[in-house]
Amino acid sequence: MAIPQLTPEERQAALEKAKAARIKRAQVRDDLKSGKLTLEKVLGMKDDPVVGRMKVSTLIETMPGYGKAKAEKIMKELQIAESRRLRGLGERQQAALLERLG
Repeated sequence: MAIPQLTPEERQAALEKAKAARIKRAQVRDDLKSGKLTLEKVLGMKDDPVVGRMKVSTLIETMPGYGKAKAEKIMKELQIAESRRLRGLGERQQAALLERLG
């Protein structure tokens, strides 16, 4: 499939939309890290088109006291694929994450 050719205005609009999405995901991560949001609330936001595209590994790494190594270990234990995003989490995976981290 060929990449569509965008006009400069369409390209700028797409760049602005992507920037807004990155800012919103960063805000959610900051709120989670500071304690303003709980893991349960963030998982409840998975139907949001912007938050739902956040990777599960990034979410775990954001939690206080967790880094890349712990996030990988938890995801393997809970059998969550490395590329999984919040929107793609099943009920069991979501419950297991809450039980393990919540």
